[in-house]
Amino acid sequence: MSTIAEFKVDYRQFIDPEGQVVAELPAFAKDPEELLKMYRLMTLTRVFDTKAINLQRTGKLGTYASSLGHEAAHVGIGAAMKDDDCFAPMYREYGAQLWRGVTMKDILLYWGGDERGNDFQGPARGDFAWCVPIATQCLHAAGAALAFKLRGESRCSVSVVGDGGTSEGHFYEAMNVAGVRKLPTVFVTVNNKWAISVPLEIQTATETLAQKAVAAGIPGVQVDGNDVVAVRDIMETALARARSGEGPTLVEAVTYRLSDHTTADDASRYRDNTEVEEAKLLEPLIRIRKYLMDTGVWDQAKEDELLASCSVKVEAAVEAYLGTAVQPISTMFEYMYEDLPEAMEEQLATAERYAGSGGGH
Repeated sequence: MSTIAEFKVDYRQFIDPEGQVVAELPAFAKDPEELLKMYRLMTLTRVFDTKAINLQRTGKLGTYASSLGHEAAHVGIGAAMKDDDCFAPMYREYGAQLWRGVTMKDILLYWGGDERGNDFQGPARGDFAWCVPIATQCLHAAGAALAFKLRGESRCSVSVVGDGGTSEGHFYEAMNVAGVRKLPTVFVTVNNKWAISVPLEIQTATETLAQKAVAAGIPGVQVDGNDVVAVRDIMETALARARSGEGPTLVEAVTYRLSDHTTADDASRYRDNTEVEEAKLLEPLIRIRKYLMDTGVWDQAKEDELLASCSVKVEAAVEAYLGTAVQPISTMFEYMYEDLPEAMEEQLATAERYAGSGGGH
């Protein structure tokens, strides 16, 4: 028997858990202002996330999915994208969304839908699709990328799915069509080791999630998802490849879910706390903050000032959210299509009649 094909999965890391540089930094990371911009948004995301959980616990927000521990992966994705690229996230990618112009108020309105009948207010930069059904966003991203290619536009799409989502058929179908048509898209799986209560080791037999790209005939790479420099760098490489007509890439960003899956979950029922405490030592804000302090561009006074500023911004967003009137039922139709299909027009009319008859929102 002879070997007819061999594959490998490369791994990328620039800054280790101790804040030490372990490889030659890419050009953007040699600019302190670029690093500080990412760090500030990672910190804002962390402060916002903490506040959102508190709002849910006090009955002012619906069920909420925390992004604790994912800040480097999400901000790195957003920082690598161009303004007119299309982002098809899952539900907890707040760092990427904030980078691209979605406001904290928008995010709160989305999660506030359970309690207050609100809907997300629409797109920010480029095109935006907010998707909750697991892995369907990969197909949405592939469709957007096909449109970009047919129009001859220098644009890309990016989808994000969790480790559990890579076991879904939509994920493979999207990669397959994107691979064969060389579509300008990047598939990202943020591997946080848990698909709600299902650990990675009992949901897949693969050594990495990146190698699932092999079946689609596209490159698969793994990156330290707690290293914002590495995530941004690998995403910039993948997006440049897609934009030049070479097709998609699957990026596996390895991190850890430090929170419950959502505020409706209790991870202590299925996860050993020792594992969580060990993961906290690797979390993303610690290493980039240490690196910035070691290089002399950051100190404790600046850190305290940043935290105070973030708190003010978050509180302002919360006040705006709480002061927003409940949206009419028609809102859910406003950002689905440029021109609403006839069938949707009928549904809109039915929904408005139902609301007008006292059916509510």
